[in-house]
Amino acid sequence: MRFLTFPLAAAALALAAPAAHATPAEYGEAMYRPATERGCLACHALQPGAKRADGLPPIAPAWVDIAKRYRDDPQAYERLTRAVMSGTSPESRHWAGKVSEANMPPNAGVVTQREARALVNWILVLVP
Repeated sequence: MRFLTFPLAAAALALAAPAAHATPAEYGEAMYRPATERGCLACHALQPGAKRADGLPPIAPAWVDIAKRYRDDPQAYERLTRAVMSGTSPESRHWAGKVSEANMPPNAGVVTQREARALVNWILVLVP
């Protein structure tokens, strides 16, 4: 895997999936469930989509777009986990013009560090 060493990726899979030998589909389902339950999908989508019904851009980037943007960044795993837990600031608006001007709120009260790490790992491996 491009972002994580095999043992760390395997640990994330074991945390996220019900079975130690989960298929990619089972892994995706295991990660999509907590993302839905924790409210991530209120702003993010899995795949990029068109503008919202009101004509405005999406609230937040699609996870596939995030995976594409960060796939060659060795710091992405830590940076994105930190963004999930602590939120983002207006100074870090690298999606400007592509998504709304809303910043990501801190999610430490909604997800655990362990869940955030597993979710970020899953997002980063969505695109090879």
